[in-house]
Amino acid sequence: MDFSIATLLSHFSGDKLVAGKSLEKKLGFEDEETAEKLQIALDILERIGVLTKERGKYRRVQSSDVVEAKLRCSSKGFCFGIQDQEDSEDIYIKESHLSNAWNGDRVLVKIIKEGSRRRSPEGQVMLITDRANPSLLATVKEINGTYRAVPLDDRLLFELTLENDDTALMKAVEHLVHVSVRRYPIASYPPIGEVTKVLGSDAEEAADTDIVCCKHDLPNVFPEKVIAQAEQLSDKVGLAEIENRLDLRNLLTFSVENDDQIPLIENAFSVEKKEDGKWQIGIHISDVSHYIETDSILDRNGQKRGTAIDLKNQILNLFPDAVIAKCSLIPEKDCLTISLFLTFNEKGEITEFALEPTLINVDYHLSFKQIQSVLKNPEDFGSKMGTKLVESLRYLFLNLSPLIKAQRLERGSFDLTLNDFTSPFKDEGRSGAIIIDSTVPVRASLTELILIAQKKVAEHLVALGVPAIFCTQAEPDFEDLEDLLKLGKNLDLDVELEPEADIFSHHFQHFTQEFSKSNHHKVLNFMLLSSIKGMKYCTHPGSHFSLAYEDAYTHCISPGQRYGDLLIQRVIKAIFEHGRDRRTSLAKKGINLRDNSAYDQITWNVLPPTIHGELEEYFHRIIPQLNDREKIAQDAEKDLQGLKKVEKMKERTGKIFQGLITGVQSYGFFVEIEDLLVEGLVHVSSLKDDWYEFRSRHSCLVGRKNRIAYRLGDTVEVEVKSVDYYRQQIDLVTVRGGSSVTDEYLEDE
Repeated sequence: MDFSIATLLSHFSGDKLVAGKSLEKKLGFEDEETAEKLQIALDILERIGVLTKERGKYRRVQSSDVVEAKLRCSSKGFCFGIQDQEDSEDIYIKESHLSNAWNGDRVLVKIIKEGSRRRSPEGQVMLITDRANPSLLATVKEINGTYRAVPLDDRLLFELTLENDDTALMKAVEHLVHVSVRRYPIASYPPIGEVTKVLGSDAEEAADTDIVCCKHDLPNVFPEKVIAQAEQLSDKVGLAEIENRLDLRNLLTFSVENDDQIPLIENAFSVEKKEDGKWQIGIHISDVSHYIETDSILDRNGQKRGTAIDLKNQILNLFPDAVIAKCSLIPEKDCLTISLFLTFNEKGEITEFALEPTLINVDYHLSFKQIQSVLKNPEDFGSKMGTKLVESLRYLFLNLSPLIKAQRLERGSFDLTLNDFTSPFKDEGRSGAIIIDSTVPVRASLTELILIAQKKVAEHLVALGVPAIFCTQAEPDFEDLEDLLKLGKNLDLDVELEPEADIFSHHFQHFTQEFSKSNHHKVLNFMLLSSIKGMKYCTHPGSHFSLAYEDAYTHCISPGQRYGDLLIQRVIKAIFEHGRDRRTSLAKKGINLRDNSAYDQITWNVLPPTIHGELEEYFHRIIPQLNDREKIAQDAEKDLQGLKKVEKMKERTGKIFQGLITGVQSYGFFVEIEDLLVEGLVHVSSLKDDWYEFRSRHSCLVGRKNRIAYRLGDTVEVEVKSVDYYRQQIDLVTVRGGSSVTDEYLEDE
């Protein structure tokens, strides 16, 4: 099937009747075979009561005891249905009620027992709407002449029968393989799979990028149809297109990327001093929407991918190379852009904001290190680059950026100093927080400008009352901070926080200030980062914890790397092309929808009802998918980072390191090796010198006889005993360390 039930159901909202032909068009069907599959799906959904048919059209049946959810399972066989809506209860689902659904699948869950104050509601899977595991990593085993794949993910509690040629499978026995699911389980019939790639004799032999791509089912090649359409895109900019844009080819513009820059250069900048002494900053964003037509093959593939993924030596791009070549803002090339103009006064406050369709020609491409050199020795670069560019860079990075940062910190936002945590994005990226690499400080300075620009775009869309996609971030849970707070207290830092108190960004700002006083600030910042929740897309404005924004914020500067940014760009262009600048056609004078002068004057719907409604419905439908793709990308990038860390530790087996105890449980304690930010476990069974008991009140393990304790915050020396590469588990043994304790630690709890 070329579409999922989840995608199909997303086209039904409220009591709206939808025709089958309309669904074919919306889903982009191009052949009779797929249309027949759609009709079969509609018939089944009608038969089980999910849809009802009236006058040849279909309507979603709304039921209070049936909810949409995503399965999150444990290795012990029980699962929870996680609803998309914030603050919704998780639904407990027994293994016998899974109906052959797997971990990560999207499902319709029927509530069979209401929840109580202490118990979650219980449910059973009524329908699997989208499969999350079209492929998986497994090892091959042979039983009585038949070959089976055993998933490495212990949350997938099944085996697949393999249908490859036996000769090939014989060679794959006990090897790590990538398996494509050819048939999911039906009733008592097991799933069937096919080995598509033998990765190695074990996880350590396989390439880390192969493991990550296979584990998360990441597409690392584009379909031929997608590549063909990309190569057909025209490089020429027509006269009509130029006439409809503000021609800025004579404006001094420059692009900025890492030294190991990503293939797509989609931002350029300009700095102009106005006659009144104010400065106008231009952020010019590649007009990717000009090349990617809505509902084209390229568009649907980009939507499916959701976001570019950074696998260090390999970038899994949103679009093929041919699109990147056409959209990149490279010097000495006429480039189509959407430009944001922000005018700042001497205090760094924005006095004017505007959006324009533009045409630019980039003058300079700079790396962050080049900019740092210019700022350090401006006199050495004035003759090479011109005094105007040097003056622009000095104003942007030395004058304006510190003022913007001061405003952000004043409202309660915070920074985390962690080197080597690079991101392909110039804003806060997937981490959700501002991470400063002390080796490249100008990167964080540019981020300050990007954040406030994206904030202004969101405010502009809200003021115009048009549909949009906003970025929100919920506050962390106290449970995720508890160990860190205990650790900070044991290190004599002022990091108190009441369990029932609301958590605000200014608390984190205070924490980072306290952490800077400690020799362990790197570990503490890293742990604080891990407590921060990921960004979520929403159709309505909401708060963003790390940035301390109380209302609208969005992403828009990376339309070639994030599909959500591309959608925002399309909204902006819809305003340019279809925005109504007056209440009625009889009004003689209109307003300028492209700048902030329009905000107090709008008393009508800016976009025509049809366009407004289509955008609103589409955004509501696509947001769960965008959030899923962001989560998958974040997990994949973390996985790769983890594999690279344990690979280094595997080479260091038997070596001794100094580390900080960051967690204590009854079964042992966790040690963070500070130089490498690698965590390992010292299991209690490896502590041979005494019988150690867990004291939860003091978060420590205490020896009965020797009165030695291993507490949160203690520094210990540990030896790397063994490393499980795939599971990213590092076993350590103590060499020396621990604390002498008083009688209170020995009291029964």
